[in-house]
Amino acid sequence: MSKVKVIPCSGIGKVFGLMARETALKITNELKTGETEILCLGHIVTGDADAKEKIEGHSCITIDGCPRLCSAKNVSLAGGIVKAKYRTVDEMRNHKGVDAGTATALTEDGWKIIDELSEKVCTKVDEILKEDE
Repeated sequence: MSKVKVIPCSGIGKVFGLMARETALKITNELKTGETEILCLGHIVTGDADAKEKIEGHSCITIDGCPRLCSAKNVSLAGGIVKAKYRTVDEMRNHKGVDAGTATALTEDGWKIIDELSEKVCTKVDEILKEDE
């Protein structure tokens, strides 16, 4: 069984990028360790052969911080099959007025949002694995 690739944006300098990375890490390191694998967007963007080989023709989920969708666009350009795209900025819209934290540290509310988004992504991982059987 091929693992679903989870690729967060690099989004340095904004809380949304930190949220994307923390969500991907939670999913791949805690919630779906055997079914998912995290990949570095920087390696994909620079054309790293190992990264390209890992995503080309494989099911991928991207988690972007902002509307630019850098992760989703670059994964598609590198040959990954983007089965789902998430944006942490969209998740924040469900929590108007909440302080999620800074570019370097999440608040307790920020971690709650990560938990909610992680659940959504894990549900999608299960759907993708069923499709790919």
